[in-house]
Amino acid sequence: MYRKKTSSWLKHWDFILLDLILLELSYLLAHWLHHGTAYYREAPLYRNVFFAIAAIDLLVGLMMGSYKGILRRGYWLETKAVAKHAIIVTVCVIAYLFAMKESSNYSRVVIFAFPIISICVLYIGRILLKKWLSKHRGPASGKRAILLIGGKKNYREIVEAFTSNPYSEFHVMGIGIIDAKENEIPNYQGFPVFCGESAIEDFAQLNWVDEALFSIPTELALPDKMIKNFGIMGITIHIKLARVADDSSNQIVEKLEGYTVLSTSINMVSAGQLIFKRTMDICGGLVGMLLTGIIFIFVAPIIYIKSPGPIFFKQVRIGKNGKKFNIYKFRSMYMDAEERKKELMAQNDIKDGMMFKMDNDPRIIKGIGNFIRDYSLDEFPQFWNVLKGDMSLVGTRPPTVDEWEKYEMHHRSRLAFKPGLTGMWQVSGRSNITDFEEVVRLDTEYIKKWNPGLDIKILFKTVAVVLGKVGSK
Repeated sequence: MYRKKTSSWLKHWDFILLDLILLELSYLLAHWLHHGTAYYREAPLYRNVFFAIAAIDLLVGLMMGSYKGILRRGYWLETKAVAKHAIIVTVCVIAYLFAMKESSNYSRVVIFAFPIISICVLYIGRILLKKWLSKHRGPASGKRAILLIGGKKNYREIVEAFTSNPYSEFHVMGIGIIDAKENEIPNYQGFPVFCGESAIEDFAQLNWVDEALFSIPTELALPDKMIKNFGIMGITIHIKLARVADDSSNQIVEKLEGYTVLSTSINMVSAGQLIFKRTMDICGGLVGMLLTGIIFIFVAPIIYIKSPGPIFFKQVRIGKNGKKFNIYKFRSMYMDAEERKKELMAQNDIKDGMMFKMDNDPRIIKGIGNFIRDYSLDEFPQFWNVLKGDMSLVGTRPPTVDEWEKYEMHHRSRLAFKPGLTGMWQVSGRSNITDFEEVVRLDTEYIKKWNPGLDIKILFKTVAVVLGKVGSK
């Protein structure tokens, strides 16, 4: 799945919010320096201007493109941009006063002090926010993991393009060089280098890779098979436009650090859709954590009495595009469950071993373990994963590390979406489905067809499935 690029003003919501707050503070400071606080409370006109500034600031930012390229501006360009923004806002405020026929009743001192204070405060605020972003934006804070693929002739310039911007939204995971021999180039600027198509594909299949850029020199053949395999794995593909045109329906043309590329993905979603999904996750996560606390009061003592040890079970799972995270559950099995799993593999209902399911699993704590699994109560601590952003309410179930290592190329496509508490295959039979290929088909179908309405439909179906104990094991 791939999120379409947002418009330049919306993606810089942090600067928009900062400017709005600082402009209002500048106005209050200008007013306080001239009148003090008492006059402000007694003058409705000044309060009205306070709210007018908020609306004017947002409109000016949208209409004038104040935030376009803001992260690339140097100190001098930022000074000019701030001055332009503050002056236009001030002119609009003056126009507002004339339109309301209140200009003669308004202090000229406040009007002239406001832009001067605003320019100073906005400039300092923007620079400090840029410095903070430069230090704190890393792979764990929302950057997208990208694999850069080129040839011996141009891989250096690709790396330079993606590392020269300290505010880049990408985290470079490695460099692929299709025309280099095995181990010919071990690393470059601290990034691992993978030489040859086989090494590049192996890395992509078993590591966290959200997206891949193909910028292949014109004298080299485009690695069509590799591009196809990356698509099968669910990795978003960016191809430098000078090289290729594709007949895929899920594609857009965009800019990546100065490169014009054709981007192809298993699904294209808008920023608004993702905001809706994340809002739903946060609301659901908060309610879920409250319910988790209530469930804990009742099940924790019984779990401990039946099987002394931790109440919660923590395990490393594979998340979106191969990113690892710790998943949490109420412990429903005895402490030696993972060790005994190897002994029970022969009784696995899923014969290819890609997942583990069996009837009457002896590792489950008698009584309480069966009960919380029948009604999926053991899954409730995962609402914490949802709040953290590791998981979503609806998605694909995250595999264990050993399951992931067995994945074939097309299996990886089910990791193209953030894992969820429930999903398409859970409401289509849960553990009654014993063919892993059917699980992959259902998960891939969900990703391809995803929209907010589908999530809501699956959530309602999940309630019915859980209460009916359909397919629980």
